[in-house]
Amino acid sequence: MKYFLSSERARFWILVAIVSISGFSQGMLLPLIAVIFEQDGVSSALNGLSATGLYIGIIAVAPFMEPQLRKFGFKPLILVGGAMVILALLSFPLWKSVLFWFVLRILIGVGDQALHFSTQTWITSTSPHHKLGRNIAIYGMSFSVGFGAGPLFVPLVEVFEALPFIISGVLCLIAWSLVFFLRNDFPEHSASSMGAKGTLQRFRTALVIGWVAFLPPLGYGFLEASLNAIYPVYALRQSFDISMVSYILAAFSIGAIATQLPLGELSDRIGRKKVLMIALSGGGLSFLVATFFESNAWLTLALFVVAGMFVGSTFSLGISYMTDLMPKELLPTGNLLCGVAFSVGSLIGPAAGGLFLEVTEQLSFLLLITGILLSLFTIIAFKGPKKQIA
Repeated sequence: MKYFLSSERARFWILVAIVSISGFSQGMLLPLIAVIFEQDGVSSALNGLSATGLYIGIIAVAPFMEPQLRKFGFKPLILVGGAMVILALLSFPLWKSVLFWFVLRILIGVGDQALHFSTQTWITSTSPHHKLGRNIAIYGMSFSVGFGAGPLFVPLVEVFEALPFIISGVLCLIAWSLVFFLRNDFPEHSASSMGAKGTLQRFRTALVIGWVAFLPPLGYGFLEASLNAIYPVYALRQSFDISMVSYILAAFSIGAIATQLPLGELSDRIGRKKVLMIALSGGGLSFLVATFFESNAWLTLALFVVAGMFVGSTFSLGISYMTDLMPKELLPTGNLLCGVAFSVGSLIGPAAGGLFLEVTEQLSFLLLITGILLSLFTIIAFKGPKKQIA
């Protein structure tokens, strides 16, 4: 047992478990607080504004994460981030206030950034190249499974309003406690890796080297946030039942989970860029076809499954692609920028989607998604690096 806990395999699965529970808490928190606020008569605008707290926390703390990781190592950052998430989750029942809960969501965003940045960098830094796509796919799939399972616990609010928060906090505590069994490690660094000047230089260098790899996380953040926040509004205007809208969104998640590992392993064999181009083009065409069948809910659901099978892996493929392009000492910076790109996409998605609905009432909302995916395909195909690690 002691040998297992000190092995690389144990470390990998402990990190995967942490990410899965983190995904669960995020997936539960978004609809849970939305339901509670709706029942309490909070306006939809204020409800939506409160939801941005998570992403504000992620983006605000991002510039300060890398120096702490290089100074203290992976383990302490995971422990601090996990502790913040646990304390925030268990604090929700203490006082029901829009402002107080907004602050708690910012704290969860900060904690989640520390968790994901550290675990993601640890995995990309230590995975052998022939297993990188597979390992990152498992990482992404574990978050997706947790995120998808989170909403299933929302009905517990009818039993006792604090119960979902308590269950999520306890699950996070269990996963967090496993980190104490891991041996601390540090990312590789060069002589210029410390200090504010070195940090700015690393950001500039990472952007120059790997800018194309940050586009898939940006696009996936836009896609996920706009589908969850704006597509339900559009679908209800198409006279879909609320339950059918839920099934359609769940169908996308199921498709995404089903192909995470196969696409990750395929990228190990034929290259990340090729698989990204297949995923983006296939997803864009699936959404385009769906615009012709929007009056048929079940056909739309089937096409969402297909679209999810293609584009559900774009975030994890983007991370793997970045790892191929980036020198080892810049992996923390690259992982940080992947997370920032995803968060920026998540902030832009609902705003752009809502504006699209207002300005183009006669056009399908899915045309916006199609345009984003095919634009990313074009940029990566013609502007991306000509060579990458095989």
